[in-house]
Amino acid sequence: MPFFQPGIFAQGTRFHHHLELSVPADASADDVAAGVRGLREPAVTAGGANIVIGFGADLWRRIAPDDAPPSLRSFTAVEGTAHRAPATQHDIWVWLHGAGPDVVLDTARAVAASFAHVATLEVDQPCFVYRDSRDLTGFVDGTENPPVGEAPSVVIVPDGEPGAGGTLAMTQRYVHDLERFHALSVEEQEGAIGRTKPDSVELDDAAKPPTAHIARVVVEDEHGEELELFRRSTPFGDVGEHGLFFVAFSRDLDRVDLMLRRMFGLAGDGLRDRLMDFTRATTGSYWFVPSLDSLDAHFDNA
Repeated sequence: MPFFQPGIFAQGTRFHHHLELSVPADASADDVAAGVRGLREPAVTAGGANIVIGFGADLWRRIAPDDAPPSLRSFTAVEGTAHRAPATQHDIWVWLHGAGPDVVLDTARAVAASFAHVATLEVDQPCFVYRDSRDLTGFVDGTENPPVGEAPSVVIVPDGEPGAGGTLAMTQRYVHDLERFHALSVEEQEGAIGRTKPDSVELDDAAKPPTAHIARVVVEDEHGEELELFRRSTPFGDVGEHGLFFVAFSRDLDRVDLMLRRMFGLAGDGLRDRLMDFTRATTGSYWFVPSLDSLDAHFDNA
């Protein structure tokens, strides 16, 4: 089976950086390939940061039409009952993470330089791990993830299918209103999230509101089996603006769409995610993150 990009699952890094780039419709595949090959140059790789690259649907289907999962598509805006998630689909996403902010910044600058001849930098977002992997709300993030040893079997496209060895991803940048959220009592905050704040224990069914965040983002199929995602979100920000750069990997985008509908009140049950009252999405994109074998096949000899 083709091998996935290892940075998806690499653990222990505290500094992250996300770049999103737009590629003109008339850009050649050779120009894109030159940018991708540049990610393997010493100026980029010597720093030791993990590099994950994904592609928007339009660009990937131009480059590798037979290697795209059927559910791959561009992100469309979600118009919820009270809130919305905008679509800001770009063509290339590069996620970097490493042990120090200096290494990650140097690598991000080298990545941007590698694509400067063919792409425009649209999103340039440094992020960090906050305390013991908490969101800035103070709650542990990613508790619902499958164990990292099992995650590839959950989110990697199986052998024999288009895009085998790759995975699909969604990125969204959420800006928090921490003043409003922290004005709630701890009990009210826990009701909005669905977990206890100090130790991230899920509230029992009697105490967990149906609008709690985890009650809306955990999705199931018609047989009651959970449709798992693997999240690698990290906080960002400064005193004036701060939030969460949400990243979720999946074997298909249909389950991601279902999660968004449940969050924004479009699932038909009259409920929406209470947490959305305290944060707002400012970006939204879908990506295909191809296997290493696919990157070699489509870019190394282009």
